Amino acid sequence: MLADKLKKYRIILASQSPRRQALLKELGLDFEIIANNEIEESWPAGLNKEQIPVYLAELKAAHVMPEVPEDTLLITADTIVWLNGHVIGKPVDRADAVRILKELSGAVHEVITGVCLRTGNRKKTFIASSLVYFARLSDEEINYYVENYRPFDKAGAYGIQEWIGYIGLEKIEGSYYNVMGMPVQKLYTELKSFIF
Repeated sequence: MLADKLKKYRIILASQSPRRQALLKELGLDFEIIANNEIEESWPAGLNKEQIPVYLAELKAAHVMPEVPEDTLLITADTIVWLNGHVIGKPVDRADAVRILKELSGAVHEVITGVCLRTGNRKKTFIASSLVYFARLSDEEINYYVENYRPFDKAGAYGIQEWIGYIGLEKIEGSYYNVMGMPVQKLYTELKSFIF
């Protein structure tokens, strides 16, 4: 089993996201958490939609642990929401969350997560992409969700596992867990090939 093979590593997840922490825990891995909240999530102009989350995941890894000890496995990730040719970030306030959800309402957007794995002498990055089809949401539904769930720490101003996912999600093409913030099946597969 992967968890047994990884016992020789001190596994560190550099993420404050409770969703990422919960998903990684479900893989049966023992890990520590290091916060990475000092990083400004900006990127060079000219990066395409797949390069942006990879760049940010690698930036987090370099910031949190510039030198990774040989017995340590560092995992970092970043998720973006892509709609109409641009990134939809985290809302700055309530009004911004409402605006973002109105933009996503009745549309198809893409959720792309970049993941960076690092040990003392190796680094691997990969992405996972999911298409999310949202039903048309009423102003009342949007306001209810923002008021009761306060999705201000979430890219795209929503959590798919919350009320809005139950009433607004028509279908997903790709990994559901990727939309939550960590493509765990792909992470499991990549870890197997990375470690062995």
